[in-house]
Amino acid sequence: MSGVVWTCELLAVAAWLAAAVCAVLRRPLACRWLTATGLLVVAGLLAWLWLHLDRPPLRTLGETRLWYAGLSVAAGGLIAWRLRTTALRLPMLGLGVLFLGLNLALPQTLDRTLMPALQSPLFVPHVVVYLLSYAVLGLSAGVAIWRLLRREDDTDLPFRLVHAGLPLLTLGLVMGAIWAKEAWGHYWAWDPKETWALLTWIAYVCLIHAEGGLRERPRVALATIATCFAVVLMCWFLVNYLPSTAVSVHTYSR
Repeated sequence: MSGVVWTCELLAVAAWLAAAVCAVLRRPLACRWLTATGLLVVAGLLAWLWLHLDRPPLRTLGETRLWYAGLSVAAGGLIAWRLRTTALRLPMLGLGVLFLGLNLALPQTLDRTLMPALQSPLFVPHVVVYLLSYAVLGLSAGVAIWRLLRREDDTDLPFRLVHAGLPLLTLGLVMGAIWAKEAWGHYWAWDPKETWALLTWIAYVCLIHAEGGLRERPRVALATIATCFAVVLMCWFLVNYLPSTAVSVHTYSR
């Protein structure tokens, strides 16, 4: 099973790297086809894993990285089409390659076990909504970083992406609280993962409230948008290595 996963992830990375080259060379048709090819490979792999594991492939960090790569490219493509912009091509492909590259470098053992707390109808929608919000917010950071590197001052698209990602982040937080009540008998317990999820939400709420002033200082705005995504990464990955997480009810996500 791991061989199939590794091969499919490598094929998707190759397709998206080639798409990025085509984007730089201004070959939009080839870029679109290669992007779609990589996305179909990831979608097919997720469907295959769901079938063969007999559970949603959302339990391990590697599985969530796979979803994140696909959602980043899919969401980026849809938003780019809706806004008629090419500014998302390299950021979305970069996120897809980065997170699949992490999976290739850090392969994880796949098994069919699913802990009782995860056997809930809220499991899939909660995690997918969260990953979709992370994807959109990751795109906002990607565009912000790209514009900082190119010394561009336009903050409109990064802020529009933040405005799209925050409601999804809010929905994921609410669904998580409802799920916690169902699984553990309480909506909130200040678990390390819950605390960092709240801090992530607060960071983006503060960003939205400071938007007016930040737009007057575009370089600071772009840097702030990029920095906020670091809080997302802390909540998603780094919090798992905190000593307090050893007793966390979210240890299944390691």
